[in-house]
Amino acid sequence: MMNYIRQKVLNGEVLFGLIANLGSSITVEMAGAAGYDWIWLDGEHGMGGFNDMLHQLQAVSATPAAPIVRVVWNDFPLIKRVLDMGAAGVIVPWINHAEDAAQVVRAMRYPPEGIRGVARFLRPNAFDFEFDDYFSRANHDLLTAVQIETAEAVNNADSIAAVEGVDSLIIGPTDLSTSMGIPSQFKNPQLWEAFAKVAAACNAHGKSAGILLPALEDVDRLIEMGFRFIATGADGNLLGGAMRANLNRCQQARNRQA
Repeated sequence: MMNYIRQKVLNGEVLFGLIANLGSSITVEMAGAAGYDWIWLDGEHGMGGFNDMLHQLQAVSATPAAPIVRVVWNDFPLIKRVLDMGAAGVIVPWINHAEDAAQVVRAMRYPPEGIRGVARFLRPNAFDFEFDDYFSRANHDLLTAVQIETAEAVNNADSIAAVEGVDSLIIGPTDLSTSMGIPSQFKNPQLWEAFAKVAAACNAHGKSAGILLPALEDVDRLIEMGFRFIATGADGNLLGGAMRANLNRCQQARNRQA
C-alpha cells in the first residue's frame, strides 16, 4: 500500500510536489493524477482536520504520488498519528537546532532507533496483512524532513543537516524572509544567500535541499543551486489564481460591451 519516496530523495532526484491546504481529497487526487511526485498534506496551515487527512491519504494512495504530511509542530504524538494513518513521510516545521531535528528522527522510528509505538492493525501495513514488510522497512524508508524557517535555523543548517536520519531540509521562504526582517522580499539577495547556505549544508552531508517555490520563474535557478525536493505551489493558490484569470477575461469582454 505504501508509496515510499525516501530513496529517491536521498539519491538527489529532482522531485516536484504540490501543497494541499484546502483539506480536499478531490484536489489531492487531481494532483496525484496530474503527475506530481509527492503531495504535501498540510496539517499546519491547511483547512482540514484528521478525518480530512485520512481521506486525503486514501486519495493519494490511488495515484503514483507519495503522501508527505506536515504536522503542526515537533510533537511526538502528532508524528506517530500521521505515520499510523499512512503517511510516507513527515515534514516538521520550525526546526532551529540539531537537537530539534534529532527529536524528530526519534519520533519517526521504531525502537531501538526511536520511540515510535508499534501497532499492527493500521493503514500503512494493510491492517496487519503486510505488517512484517512495513515493520521491516519503516525505519529505513519513511521520509524525515525538517523545515528551515528562521535566521537561527539557517545559521545552524550545517549541524541540522548532519543529524543522522534527517533526509531533507525544506526552506519556508515566507517565514524565513520575515525572520530576517525582509518579509516576502523573495528577490532580496540576502534571502538567496540564505538559500545557498542551506543548499550547501545539505550537499555537504548528503541530504536533499528542499524549498517552497517562491515563484515559478525561480525553479531553474533553484535547481542549479542544488535544490531537489521542491513544492511548486498549493491547491488553494492555483485554483484561486485560475478563478481570477477566468473572471478577469470575462470581465474584459463585459467591459468592451459597456
